[in-house]
Amino acid sequence: MDVRDRVLPDSIPHLVTQLATDARDVAKAEIALARAKAGFAVTRYKSAAIRFAIAGVLALAALIALLVGAIMALATLIGPGWATLAVVGVVLVIAGLLALSGKSALSQGATE
Repeated sequence: MDVRDRVLPDSIPHLVTQLATDARDVAKAEIALARAKAGFAVTRYKSAAIRFAIAGVLALAALIALLVGAIMALATLIGPGWATLAVVGVVLVIAGLLALSGKSALSQGATE
């Protein structure tokens, strides 16, 4: 059997055209797959972000309720004005310490 008998009868230009068409189809399919994956990821992350936002709002509401409760409990001992001042002062000190800690963490991250 001769080698020429095993060669397909298609011409070289036809095979090159078919190869280019197949490559284009594969590229289109890969782009469509990437878009589908990105769309799925965006939907998933969007849903998670909404849940985190709701959790944050509820946590803030709980913190406010806790602080109001602390003011009301202290008001019976030291009066409403001093109770408010004490609770706000403690919260501001905690906030200041957290801010300094965050600033320190940023400073260390910038020097590394």
